[in-house]
Amino acid sequence: MKLRVKLIEGVAFLGESESGHAIVMDGPADGGGRNLGPRPMETVLLGTGGCTAYDVVHILRRGRHAVTDCAVEIDADRATEDPKVFTRIHFHFRVTGRNLKPDAVERAIHLSAEKYCSASIMLAKTATITHDFEIVEAG
Repeated sequence: MKLRVKLIEGVAFLGESESGHAIVMDGPADGGGRNLGPRPMETVLLGTGGCTAYDVVHILRRGRHAVTDCAVEIDADRATEDPKVFTRIHFHFRVTGRNLKPDAVERAIHLSAEKYCSASIMLAKTATITHDFEIVEAG
């Protein structure tokens, strides 16, 4: 995988992916930024949320479960001293579909956390990671 991160101005950076996509990252005003985009560490969590949500939806759909939506709310803490690694991350999944079984959703989340989501598995080296979920019946 090849990526490029380039300074735009101040402390704003343009991240470009090998797949042809881009994201602007920036810092807060007190750090020299203009708040033009998420902080780099926020993008780490966003990517991790995307990674695990993708897995959960893929696993459930592969099992022929009728998933229509999946949202992940992430709450995290970082160390106070440098390097300010993540020390605690909680993922709350809200999975919407028709007749979804709690054990199937729980299994999909577990498989993502333990086997498939490279991002959360890497972050688990420094952070305590927890998960919970709710199922919403599609209307």
